[in-house]
Amino acid sequence: MNTQPSASDARSSETKTLGVLDRYFHISDRGSTYGREIRGGLATFLAMSYIIVLNPLIIGASADSTGNFLGGGSEPNLPAVAAATSLISGVLTILMGVIGKFPMAVSSSLGLSAFITYGIVVLPGMTWADAMGLVVIEGVLLLILVLTGFRSAIFNAVPSPLKTAISVGIGLFIALIGMMNAGFIQNSGGAGLELGVGGFVFGWPLLIFLVALFALFVMWSANVRGAILYSIVGATALAITIESILRVGPSSEEQPYGWDLTVPTLDQDWFTLPDLSLLGEFNLLGSWESIGLVAATLLVFTLLLANFFDLLGTMVGVSNAGGIKDEQGEIPYSRRIMVADAVGTIGGGVGSTSVNSGFIESTVGVGDGARTGLANVVTGVLFLATIVLAPLAAVIPTEAASATLVLVGFLMMQQIVRIDWKDVEIAIPAFMTVVIMPFSYSITNGIGAGFITYVLIKVLRGKFRQVHPLMYVTAALFMLYFVSGPIQDALGVS
Repeated sequence: MNTQPSASDARSSETKTLGVLDRYFHISDRGSTYGREIRGGLATFLAMSYIIVLNPLIIGASADSTGNFLGGGSEPNLPAVAAATSLISGVLTILMGVIGKFPMAVSSSLGLSAFITYGIVVLPGMTWADAMGLVVIEGVLLLILVLTGFRSAIFNAVPSPLKTAISVGIGLFIALIGMMNAGFIQNSGGAGLELGVGGFVFGWPLLIFLVALFALFVMWSANVRGAILYSIVGATALAITIESILRVGPSSEEQPYGWDLTVPTLDQDWFTLPDLSLLGEFNLLGSWESIGLVAATLLVFTLLLANFFDLLGTMVGVSNAGGIKDEQGEIPYSRRIMVADAVGTIGGGVGSTSVNSGFIESTVGVGDGARTGLANVVTGVLFLATIVLAPLAAVIPTEAASATLVLVGFLMMQQIVRIDWKDVEIAIPAFMTVVIMPFSYSITNGIGAGFITYVLIKVLRGKFRQVHPLMYVTAALFMLYFVSGPIQDALGVS
């Protein structure tokens, strides 16, 4: 008797499996396909893979107040930071996809990584383990706010035009990030921002950026599916070819026209054994002993508020970019998304990779078709692969990937027509939200400026009842947040 399954049985089993994935992630319901989710997940990874290189350079290359680096050693251990970043990003991105069913990848927040590096571990007595303990505490508080419904309540209390303004502001912000990452726009110091180097567009890396950008514009206008992915892969291949022939090398003071962050080359060891020694290197209450309870509380509050509203802005941006809304116009599974994000913050502290939260580069994957958490699973698996294939991420130059951020910025800007600019009581707060994000280089600052402006206009015009009570609370917290630096100075925290 033949007990082997027939080919038709195997196909039936495969169909049932695919059907389960479709139902669980709502792939068909959101107008997507397996191919689009895989392609979108890959595009998101390519757009944000720079984090594996950049995060170690921020938190791994600076010593704490005791002279020790992340992990407690007297010398930097960048490979360990890179391996931990890959592992934590992969696990948390998959978790967000499975729990939140939302195409928003999770990784180390560069802004908060910089704040921890230059504003926390330098405080007298503070160590890297103490700082990561603060991150864990902040994540636990964030999770409590989600489980009690407070975070969702604030999100729902925000007027729709302000939510749209947040998305538009993020569009401008990430377009600026893309141009600055590519070196197309640079900080000249005292003169502010300038075009290229010294006001001129010159050099092979900038040429790669412009080729990728205009190829992307043309493909997008021609409705080419996979345009974003083709742009990144094509520009990377061209960059590798140019580097192999001309040996451009990295950017420096002597060579301002070199590659900004990663030099695109295949001449490297592709398989490395991961160093995961940083996992668990945190001291939960060490900061209390190092700088005192009041100072530690202020730092946790700063981390909490920044993380709280960065996630709100990123959720809105990703949702609007992909039209991911339920029948009531709300983001589906928003509570689950917030839970996964809070767990991500805790995981970042436990893994010594800084605060981990939703990445706005996820809009690149959404722009390439991603609509569900299955794309996150793809992105997360690729992150996990880089634990032993660390050079993979280093092959993609930022100049090749940054063009996608400019396109996504354009797509998100299109939502600006949803704001009623004739209603100045909402148009002015929306304007403040939109412009402050790129001008101050912070999503949180833009949201805070818009919220405070909205509340003040309504109050000073005597329209108290038109403002949701939680908007008063949030605006007051933002006012405290904006002056928290001087308060810390007065208390001797910094």
